[in-house]
Amino acid sequence: MKTWLILVTIYACFFFWYTDMGGKLSEDEIQDFLIKYDQNLRNFEMSSGSEDDFYISSELRKDFLRKFMEQDTGRQFIMVNSIEMNKNPEDVAGANSGESADQLMSRYMEHMWPNLLKRASHPIFGGYAIWDSMDIVGIEGAETWDQAALMRYKSRRAFMEVVTHPNMRDRHAFKIAALKKTIAFPVEPIGYYSDPRVILGMLTLIIGLLFQLFFVSRR
Repeated sequence: MKTWLILVTIYACFFFWYTDMGGKLSEDEIQDFLIKYDQNLRNFEMSSGSEDDFYISSELRKDFLRKFMEQDTGRQFIMVNSIEMNKNPEDVAGANSGESADQLMSRYMEHMWPNLLKRASHPIFGGYAIWDSMDIVGIEGAETWDQAALMRYKSRRAFMEVVTHPNMRDRHAFKIAALKKTIAFPVEPIGYYSDPRVILGMLTLIIGLLFQLFFVSRR
């Protein structure tokens, strides 16, 4: 009985950390995230264009994010990424001259990794392209890609906490310089059979049964 109690406690701790129990984003949360996003965007872009250009860009992005948050389901989602790296990236302030796309992306991810992992968000797949696109319909310039990656986010709340973090303001330029093109879109999984909660749940059951069998066999 003690063994089961320990195993269930461990699993429960993981489950409640890995699962966003806060439900859908509230209107107050949405407004707070939009304010933080606008602040970061303003600091990042004011030096790169006119105020009119910035205002139009900012409002379009905020409207896009607002709709994304308003349609929150409270569930986890997976960001699907197709990536082509920039073979000859321009120099970026804060990086050494001549740094490669991989080096610039590493600088960007220095912020992302700790903020992702502490919010139970992490990559679930990554790989390098072995050939050009095998099928293209209704899109131009998508013949070549370098990499594909799937990134799990605990919730839209966790995603917004990452993208509105103050460090994004200083790191985003590294990502932009490192990429030639990318497509990233979120999906909510229908069947996610490698979900760690499922795997850990099965392992917990197996370990518990093995302990129980061991103790019974010693009687």
